[in-house]
Parts: sequence; structure tokens; C-alpha cells
Amino acid sequence: MSKKVVLGFSGGLDTSFCVKYLTEEQGYEVYSIIVNTGGFSDEELEKIEQHAKNLGVKSHKTVNAVKNYYNSIIRYLIYGNVLKNNTYPLSVSAERLSQAIHIAEYAKEIQADAVAHGSTGAGNDQVRFDMILNIIAPGTEIITPIRDLKLSREAEIEYLKSKGVEMNFEKAVYSINKGLWGTSVGGKETLSSKGLLPEEAWPTQVTKTGSEEVVLTFEKGELVKVNDEAFDHPTEAIQYLQSIAGPYGVGRDIHVGDTIIGIKGRVGFEAAAPILIIKGHHALEKHVLTKWQLQWKDQIAQFYGMWLHEGQILDPVMRDMEAFLESSQRNVTGKVFIQLHPYRYEIIGIESDYDLMNSEFGSYGEMNAGYTADDVKGFTRIFGNQTGIYHQVKEKAYQKNGQRF
Repeated sequence: MSKKVVLGFSGGLDTSFCVKYLTEEQGYEVYSIIVNTGGFSDEELEKIEQHAKNLGVKSHKTVNAVKNYYNSIIRYLIYGNVLKNNTYPLSVSAERLSQAIHIAEYAKEIQADAVAHGSTGAGNDQVRFDMILNIIAPGTEIITPIRDLKLSREAEIEYLKSKGVEMNFEKAVYSINKGLWGTSVGGKETLSSKGLLPEEAWPTQVTKTGSEEVVLTFEKGELVKVNDEAFDHPTEAIQYLQSIAGPYGVGRDIHVGDTIIGIKGRVGFEAAAPILIIKGHHALEKHVLTKWQLQWKDQIAQFYGMWLHEGQILDPVMRDMEAFLESSQRNVTGKVFIQLHPYRYEIIGIESDYDLMNSEFGSYGEMNAGYTADDVKGFTRIFGNQTGIYHQVKEKAYQKNGQRF
């Protein structure tokens, strides 16, 4: 009886090679699975399924993980205003974790003997997939033909052609990975430390001119309305906002980051909706949260984003931090007004019943209504008391010992 292997399958060159290699060279029954985190249309998913069957898989499974992806990961990235290196909304990093978890759970469900993926030995994904597979399905063999055989693209193409496989073998000039939380773009310009992606490299072209106001409505930190459109689930709001803002070219940038494997890399990305949501959400928080809520949120969210990027989504400390982030959203309810222009945006302001910038208690730099001048004098003396004592004691000690200040 043939052994079962679950293969994370995208339909591209690497995973197509994996099907043929595992079935014809290794004698496995291949159970392919694709986890959609918002990057595929129904038509594309149908074509991928047919391609998998043409290659000879035993069965193919399509998982719609878009809502689960949001519920388990993206909403915490919004709560934390997470931008890796103050730039990148963790578009690919986050979706790979969602995909790996579903693949591992499917392998357990069908009691597979092995799990395979098409990662090379040069990037972060190999670590994310391997680690999650080891945690969720311990003892299950992990097979990575492209990494283990150190295959070139040309060798993969030659092998598939020898097996009579017909597919598009032309390498795209730019590598595109699309998902709910943004699209990554890699090309020759991102392989070195200098260079910008040309206009034609961006999947969403700039077709809008002039300016346009967009209103984002948040309830307890979650985006529930865009302008006058209400949605049943935040994923729908994200997709709708992307359709409005993407053609303005906002949310484009190049991220420079530290990989899990210790090298630095550059990648372009477009993420109009994620950037506007994070920046709008942060603007609202600055009005409705206290100083120390904001301070601790920043510290926790920075670690949360870094640890998630490195594949540690299953570390129990992540649940602890998620509980804090969710608790912090109790009063993050209101509207954020954003002006869109070609290639840029402006946060106009917010409206919220929880706005702590309230003229009832005073106007910054103008007047106060909650305390007197004498209150401030007494507060200032007490607030600086310990530091004042320190400097007075130091001065007396220096004088006593003949030290210079």
C-alpha cells in the first residue's frame, strides 16, 4: 500500500514538480491542498484543482481560510497597528502561518505518513512551514524536494517536460504573491540594496486622479463600515476598501527586513487597505486610549509582530498578548476620515464618543478647566521631588569630597 503525503499546492512550478517527483520517483499517494487566504478567485482555484488532477494527485482539497485568517491573525495585527520595521504589514508572513496550520491539520485528519511543501532553502517560508508541521503533527516526515535536491528552475522544467507536463513554464519578470492583507512584489530591483520597482511592476495600476474622502468606521477596533457601506464581516470591508484605495497607488513601499535565517532582504509590496486601516485605527486610538495604554500596546505589539514574522504563532505567549490587545479595544469605536490622493493619503481626523480630547476638560495650549494654577505648582514640585533630592544629595557629596561637577 502506497504511503500518503499531503502536499501544500499552489499550482506553480515548484509544487507541480513536487507532485510528479513524489508520485513517480518516491511512490507516494499525493493529497494536494490549497489554502486560500484571499489571493485566489473561484476561477483560479478551479484551474489549480484541475492542474493538480492532471498531474496525478490522489485527491485535491481547497480550503477557504479567509475569515479564519482574519479572526485568528489579522485582527490582532490591526489591534496592535503592526508594521514590521515601521513599514510592512506582514502580508506574506501572516498568510503563510495560516496556510501551514491548515495543511498540518489536514495531514493529521487523513493520517498522512508525510507532509511536503515546495519551499526552497533560501527564505523564511521553509522555517514557518517546518516548525508548524513539527508542532501540530509531530513525528510526521517533512519532505521538501526543491530544498533537499537543490534544484534549479531549469532542472525542474526539464524534468516536467520529460514527464509530458504541459503548463506555462515562462518565468514572470516579477514574483507576485497576493493575499487579503497585501500583495508582495519581487524582481531584479529588490535583489540589491538600491532600486525602485517600475510602475508596470505593480499589480494594481494607478488609474484614479484628483482626491476622494473615505470614512472608516470602527467598532471595538474592527472595521465595520467603509463610507456608508456596512459589512457582515471585516474581510469584506478590507476587500471593499482595497477596491477604492488601490487605484490611487497608496500603500506601496519596499520593505527591508531581517529574515529568520539571518540574512537581510528587500521586497516590494502594495497594501492600500492594510495601511489605511492600520494608520486610521492608530489615529483613533491616539484619541480614545490613555497614555499608558498606548505605551504598553506599542511594546507588546512590536514583539507580537516580530514573533509572528518568525513563525511563532503557536507560542502560548501569543495568546496572552492577544488577550491584552483585544482588551485594549473596548473603547476603540468611532469614525476616521481619510483623504486619498494619487500615491498618498492624509488622516483628516476622527469622531468618537470616547474621544479624550474633550474641551470640557481644557484645550491644550489654551486653557484648562479641570485644575488650577496652584494645583499645577504643587503637582510639579511633587512630580520632580525624587529627582530634585538626587541632585541636591549629589551636589553636597561632591562638595564634601572635593569633586568637580
